[in-house]
Amino acid sequence: GHHAGTVSGIRQHGPIADVERALETVLSRDDVDTVLSLGGGSSIDTAKVISLRTKEKRGTFLTHLTIPTTLSAAECTAGGGYTQPDGLKVGFRAPEMGVSAIFYDAQYAHYTPKHLWLSTGMRAMDHAVESIYHPCSTEVPWKALSLWAVSELFECLPKARDTHPLDQAVTTRLMLAAYASSGLKGENLKGGMGLSHSLGHALGSPYGIPHGITSCMTLGKVVRLKACESPETARQISRLLPLAGGHPTGDDLRDALEVGDRIIALVDSLELDVGSLSARGVSKEEIPIIVRRALAGVVEGPLYDQLVKLVQTLF
Repeated sequence: GHHAGTVSGIRQHGPIADVERALETVLSRDDVDTVLSLGGGSSIDTAKVISLRTKEKRGTFLTHLTIPTTLSAAECTAGGGYTQPDGLKVGFRAPEMGVSAIFYDAQYAHYTPKHLWLSTGMRAMDHAVESIYHPCSTEVPWKALSLWAVSELFECLPKARDTHPLDQAVTTRLMLAAYASSGLKGENLKGGMGLSHSLGHALGSPYGIPHGITSCMTLGKVVRLKACESPETARQISRLLPLAGGHPTGDDLRDALEVGDRIIALVDSLELDVGSLSARGVSKEEIPIIVRRALAGVVEGPLYDQLVKLVQTLF
């Protein structure tokens, strides 16, 4: 193989200007057939979009190899996107956008800042937890992998808080947990991931908040909200309690609510600068816009009202 060029400086949430600059580099030569992404979700997603755009221009997708350096699990999905100048994200899905090979190597995470490593670990937790109550979620492999991933993340994230980047065994375990949280979902993913993810997209690119941090803000509170949605949802969430270090009581609702509390406590223990939406420059006047985005245009009803209350607590 020959090195055709390097594109660096892909910013958070993959702004369209960065995507177009990278695409220009790829299309400037006729012999580029492979892209290697090194980094977190923004780099990996940008490479997927470049592959899609190359297909539109030349008729064939690029072979995409990736070396992830965060726990966001972008390498696991056959979709990606970019952020428009107005801050809204545009997403694409195509089976061929999936990466051809993932190389997990703890050495490459050595330079990932601890706050980014831990916060994207909570993003992986978000993937795993939302798989438990997703309406399309199958017992195998989705829920089986999610249960294992939640257990690993609850055990290893506090260890990484104290040791990152020096303990390569913990780093590798977290990489594999991130893969398990999202790696074998396939195409049976109707309507996106779940409410915490939808909120994350409503808060992330529009206000410049990293997705690891949005998961820290939303996941525990969304789990508490979902626990009250139906007895079956509470039952599914309650399965996570022993993996989160709790002791099941047999009362599904009570146990599910405790899962939410334990996720919130885990975030607090990781000593991340999560902050409030106010501290991140978001006005309370944005609440209806945030909720409408998260609910794909819904502007009234019980869930809308519940989500307004939840988002108010983020300020």
